[in-house]
Amino acid sequence: MTTLSPYDSMSPVNRAAYRAKAAAADLAPLPRAVKDDALAAIADALEVRTSEIVEANAKDIAKAREAGTSEAIIDRLTLTPERVRAIASDVRDVVALPDPVGEVVRGSTLPNGIDLRQVRVPLGVVGIIYEARPNVTVDAAALCLKSGNAVLLRGSASAYESNTALVRVLRDAVGGAGLPADAVQLVPGESRESVRELMRARGLVDVLIPRGGASLIQTVVSESTVPVIETGTGNCHVYVDAQADLDMAIDIVINSKAQRVSVCNAAETLLVHQDIAPEFLPRALDALAEAGVTVHADPRVLAYAKDSKATVVEATPEDRDTEYLSYDIAAAVVDSLDKAVEHIRLWTSGHTEAIVTTSQQAARRFTQLVDSTTVAVNAS
Repeated sequence: MTTLSPYDSMSPVNRAAYRAKAAAADLAPLPRAVKDDALAAIADALEVRTSEIVEANAKDIAKAREAGTSEAIIDRLTLTPERVRAIASDVRDVVALPDPVGEVVRGSTLPNGIDLRQVRVPLGVVGIIYEARPNVTVDAAALCLKSGNAVLLRGSASAYESNTALVRVLRDAVGGAGLPADAVQLVPGESRESVRELMRARGLVDVLIPRGGASLIQTVVSESTVPVIETGTGNCHVYVDAQADLDMAIDIVINSKAQRVSVCNAAETLLVHQDIAPEFLPRALDALAEAGVTVHADPRVLAYAKDSKATVVEATPEDRDTEYLSYDIAAAVVDSLDKAVEHIRLWTSGHTEAIVTTSQQAARRFTQLVDSTTVAVNAS
C-alpha cells in the first residue's frame, strides 16, 4: 500500500512554499558567520556568472521591445555588466550589516525575579511579489537570508528569463555554501493564478511584500489571506523654498528627476515658492529641457515657459498624483511653505520629499509637517 503525504497533493506553488518552510527552519538558528559566507558566495557568483545573467536578460529586453514596452520600463528591466557588479556590491553591503537575529530589543526583570526579554527572530517564509526590476530578486534574497528567512520570489513575467538565471545563480551559491538551496525559490508558473495561490498560502507563507505600482499593491493587500507588509508607490516632491540657493536647487531638481527616472524615489512633482519663481523657473525649465524632461505645468508655471526651450504641457488633475517613472515632471507654484506642505499631504504616496532652502526655520518646519518615509533637506 502506497502512503501519500500532504506534499503529494499540493499544487506546485504550495509545494515550493512547503520546501521553503522546511528551509526556513534550518536557517533560523544559523550563526551570522555561516549566513555571511553564503552571501559572500552569492556576490562572487554574480560576478563570475555575469555574462550568463546578461544573456538571459537580453531575451527579456528583446521581448519587451517587440511588445512596445516603454523605455522607462525597459530601463528598469535592463541588466548590464555594470549593474550586475553593482548588485554584487550591494550583497556585500548586506554582509557588513549586523545580524538582527537574536538581538534583544528590550527587557526587564519582573518583581517576582523573572527575566522578560523581547528578542528579534526570523519571520519564516517571506513572499515577494514585484514587477519589472530583476535586481529585486537578489536584494530580497540577500536581506531574507541575512535575517534567517526563506524567500519565495514572484517577479514580473516580463523579467522571467532574468529572474530564472538570477535564482539559478543564487541557489547554486547558497547550496554550495552549505545552506538549503530551497531557501531561495522562484514561484512556479507565470500565470496570475500562481500569484493568487501565493496570496492564499496562509500557514506556509508567513508574510507577503508587494513591490511595484499602486494596482499591484492594492490587489495584494485586498486579496491576500497571508499577512502583508504594504509598500508604497513613489509620487515624490521637491519643494524649492523662497530662501533657496538657486544653483543648489537646479542641481537637486535635475538629479532627483533625471539621474534615473525609473526608480521609485525619483522626483515626480516640483513645487516652487512664488517669491523665487521669477528667478528660478526660467533657469529650471531650461535645465529640465537639457535633461530631456517634459514639464506638466500649472497655469502659474506656464507663464514662465513662454521664452523657454523646455517641452511644457498644461497639467491635468491626474498629474498631481502620477508616478511617471519617465522623463516627465509635474510643476506648480505655491504661495508659501505651508501651501507646499498642504499639496504634499494631499497627493504624496508617503515615499520621499525634499526641501531646498537656506533657512533652518523653514527646513525644521518642513521636516516636522511632512510625514513621509524619507524627508530630505538640500539633498536628493
